[in-house]
Amino acid sequence: MQNSVEYKAPALQRSLKLWQVIVLGLGYLTPITVFDTYGIVSQETSGHVPSAYILALAAMLFTASSYGKMVRQFPVAGSAYSYTRQTINPHLGFLVGWVSLLDYVFLPIINVLLGKIYLSAALPMVPDWILGILLALVTTAINFRGIRSTANINGLLVVFQVVVVSVFVCLAISHMTTGVSGASPFTIRPFYGEELSFPTLLTGAAILCFSFLGFDAVTTYTEEAVNPMKTIPRGIFLVALIGGIIFITSSYFTQLAFPDLSHFNNPDSPSPEMSMILGSDLFYSIFVAGSITAALASGIASHASASRLLYAMGRENVLPQKLFGQLHATKGIPVGNVFFVGACSLAALFLDLETALAFINFGALTAFTAVNASVISHYYIRLKKRSLRDTYAYLLSPLIGASFVAFLWFNLDSQALTLGFVWTLAGIGYLLVTTRFFRKKPPVIDFEDAL
Repeated sequence: MQNSVEYKAPALQRSLKLWQVIVLGLGYLTPITVFDTYGIVSQETSGHVPSAYILALAAMLFTASSYGKMVRQFPVAGSAYSYTRQTINPHLGFLVGWVSLLDYVFLPIINVLLGKIYLSAALPMVPDWILGILLALVTTAINFRGIRSTANINGLLVVFQVVVVSVFVCLAISHMTTGVSGASPFTIRPFYGEELSFPTLLTGAAILCFSFLGFDAVTTYTEEAVNPMKTIPRGIFLVALIGGIIFITSSYFTQLAFPDLSHFNNPDSPSPEMSMILGSDLFYSIFVAGSITAALASGIASHASASRLLYAMGRENVLPQKLFGQLHATKGIPVGNVFFVGACSLAALFLDLETALAFINFGALTAFTAVNASVISHYYIRLKKRSLRDTYAYLLSPLIGASFVAFLWFNLDSQALTLGFVWTLAGIGYLLVTTRFFRKKPPVIDFEDAL
């Protein structure tokens, strides 16, 4: 008699430790991005960038807390899509997932765009379309190696960014203490001064909140994390907190070293000139390398996140299962999705940065809103957790998070709203066809299979 061997379908492999989850999140968030928005926010807040970051961090931690609560209840890779479809409505869950794709799929595109811009400055003799294809190939190849390898490589890229930011801060301190004209001594003025007003601080914080995009992407690694009910909530909180500390610290010392931006050629984006002042050609080259590294790290992490969200939607046949819901037999990764996201990132050869950013902002705010609403719907309404402590945790906390997200919606530019609503209407059309005008419900995943 022959022994029969039971076939076991491939599954996402649980191999990520807490530190690997954190570096993937920080890679997505990109620590060096503090310098990208510094000039604009400094002018908007009259030189109070650190205070704007504190307000943005506080606001984002409420939403991060909501993500942590939902991960413990639904430990799967679908993030806001899975939470909404299980707690509110499966059709609404699809729309949240559909719109969230704007955030997850377009961020790899943006990182190819940014990387292409930085590399073109360093290698002007190489056509930028070649550089774009090269970046897309590199991020795809790294993701094809598997999630642990992806996390480890991303860890090295994040460390390099942190080193660049740290050197920038040290040089800024030296710039201050040597009595260079214009630099300020150690003072609390970047946090509080006579020119500070709450409305402008809110506006600055609204801009900076998008620097924290990344903590939410950690949830897409839920099914690949060891002990996900502890690892992922901690990872979400720590990514937001560590990122916030880096942003607040570096912006504080930058503000002291360069309190007046009016003499820079480009006050909206003065960081290249700052790096040249602080460390001449050598540090300028290192700073540019850090920017290239940031685009690559974020591209790798966002590539991984997008492929997992597509897998979650494909596994449930919300998107075509044969195309998006399959895993590699031995690697345990959604290989088809990895190549699909890689192909999508080539759109960077044709899209402009402003359009791609508009898609991302609309998708991210949709996910943030849905997750806060899911906490209230599941815990406070469905499970009736309404003690004094529970009322704060499951009603007031997500309401505070949703309130700040609503403020971000209000500040979203018209292009983002227009493009986002057009994409949403396309999703509604797709949903009407696939569910026969809501007569058919999307399938529901068995969460026990994901644990």
